[in-house]
Formats: sequence, structure tokens, C-alpha cells
Amino acid sequence: MSSSDSGSAASKRPDGHPSAPGEGARIPALVRDHLGQELRNSYAVILAEEQPHHLLDLIARLDLALSKLDATVASAFRANLLAALPGLRAFACSLAVNQAQADDLVQETLLKAWANQHRFQTGSNLMAWLCTILRNQFYTECRKRRREVEDAEGTMAAQLIAPAAQEHGVELQKIWTHLAKLPALQREALLLVAAQGMTYEAAAELVGCQVGTVKSRVSRARAFLASSLEMADSRISA
Repeated sequence: MSSSDSGSAASKRPDGHPSAPGEGARIPALVRDHLGQELRNSYAVILAEEQPHHLLDLIARLDLALSKLDATVASAFRANLLAALPGLRAFACSLAVNQAQADDLVQETLLKAWANQHRFQTGSNLMAWLCTILRNQFYTECRKRRREVEDAEGTMAAQLIAPAAQEHGVELQKIWTHLAKLPALQREALLLVAAQGMTYEAAAELVGCQVGTVKSRVSRARAFLASSLEMADSRISA
């Protein structure tokens, strides 16, 4: 194989997409833990935010409609949706390109969950069920817009929401700027595991892939962020 062929092969992953800088490299545990803490900080702020009135009003309307059929079921359903709302919005923010789209995704998810609540198995994980609905809705919209899910150039994610960037300062802003450059599936896996604290197994079940695939996506995303942040710091200090 020629040197040019070797360079070409090294620049692509097995799935045909370009490799992210630093992909495959092992990063120090201290760096990994720091990245995880910064991401968890951003999600903690989203979870603590006051929820939008239009989403709370929607839940109230669903509650009213459902209570006409079964008041007991309506009360439980409303309580569960309200409890899940902050986490659902946080997940939407990891996918959407702006706050308006994130809230639209949540609203559509609530409506679909209400319409299909008979399909939810009591005692199972409501948040996982809601996140699956939201994720499917997001990628359905992506396909309708004829955009690539794996956007290697970062064009789709250029306006990725940076939760609580002002609250946590420059460091968090830098991380979310580089997150926007990740392919959507890598970004999603990283945020599910590192920010939301899901296990690899739970994340794999949610996104519908093998556990090893999630681990690989998270590893590549972490390596890319570590490499990008290191290069950014080097330019600043130079």
C-alpha cells in the first residue's frame, strides 16, 4: 500500500466517516473526569431551570382531558410527566440545534406519550420510553429535511445549544463549542453517558445499538474533545 493510501485509510473510520482528531487515543483519567464534570454541571443547571409555561400548560391540558376518562390514572400520569420534564428537556438540548427546536421536540414527545400511554408498561422506565419517543422524532425530522445524521463537518450542529454557558463561564463555553463539531451520534452517546450518567447498557438500549458501539462513540468523542481543548489552550498560551 502506498503512503498516500495509508494516509487515506487512516483518515477514515470503518463506517466511512472521517476520523475525529485524537480518535482512538487514550486520555488520562483526570482529563476524562474533568470533561465529565463540566458536562454534568451544564445538565444540572438545565434540570434546575424553571420549566417553560407552555409545556406545563400542555401537561395540564392533557391531564384535564385524561381525567374525564379516569381521574386516578390522570393524576399519576401528570405527576410522572412533570417529574420527567427536566430530564427530557436536557436530552432534547443534546440533540437540538436551538432552544425552540428542543422545546418543540419535548412538546411533540408529550403529545405522543399521552396518545400512546396504553403502550407504556407500568413499572418500566418512563424516562427511557419518553427519550426513545423524542429521539425517534428528532431523527424523523432530520430525514425529512434530508440532512445527514452523522454530520462529519459539523454543519448541522453549528448552532448546538450550550446549556448554562454563562453560568459556568469560559471553560463550559469552550467544551460546547467543540461538542458542536462532533458527529451527532458521538455527541449523543457522550452526553447520555458522561452528562446524564446513563450506563453504557442503558444508552445502548435507548439508541438501539450494541453496547460496544456506544463505548466506541463515547471514546472517540472524549478523545476529540480532549485533543481539541488541548490545541485551543496551546493557541491561547502561545
